[in-house]
Amino acid sequence: MSQKYIVVFKNTATKDQIDQYEAEVKSSGGDVTQRFDTGMNGFAATIPDSFLTKLKADSIIDFIEPDSIVTTQ
Repeated sequence: MSQKYIVVFKNTATKDQIDQYEAEVKSSGGDVTQRFDTGMNGFAATIPDSFLTKLKADSIIDFIEPDSIVTTQ
């Protein structure tokens, strides 16, 4: 099963490394829906559970959060 997540990389991650992870998400059956290159390094994506496990174990990842709608009052 796939879920939507925001993946943020540590500041030491290069653009080429993030590009590689984006390609791996796609090749594992996921879909990157938005890329973040300003303010933080990362992307929003639909990620298969099997690949999510690999991402969570990688030291280049700062954090992974479920993607959701945020509202203010």
